[in-house]
Amino acid sequence: MSTKTKKPAALTLKDAFETEFARREMERRAREDAERKQQEADLASAQALHDAISADPDFLAKRSLSADIRRYTVSLDHQDYRISAYFEGGRANVTLSDKRTTNPGSAAPRKQETVESVEDALRFMAQFLADETR
Repeated sequence: MSTKTKKPAALTLKDAFETEFARREMERRAREDAERKQQEADLASAQALHDAISADPDFLAKRSLSADIRRYTVSLDHQDYRISAYFEGGRANVTLSDKRTTNPGSAAPRKQETVESVEDALRFMAQFLADETR
């Protein structure tokens, strides 16, 4: 009983290239999918924060505040200051900016916190608002 061993086909440059190209394409698609999912999550977080902030329009009006959402950024605007939260990569950067000491349309950051959740962003926005209304 003799066993015939078949020699594996020799690898060619074309085969190696096509294998590498396919591997890179799969990695690229996986990165794009992960990025798209993260962006969707960031948008959902921004919308959830905006919904929480806008839930009581009388509260906002009483304090001369307006709530706005622009893509990944939720902001509370007052004549003298802006409190905003920018969502990116599953985190939010919450900032209190002063409008009184800058040119119209811009705001100088005074306080800033990076948080991990919508609830934390809401908590810091409330703290910054309390600081401004003491």
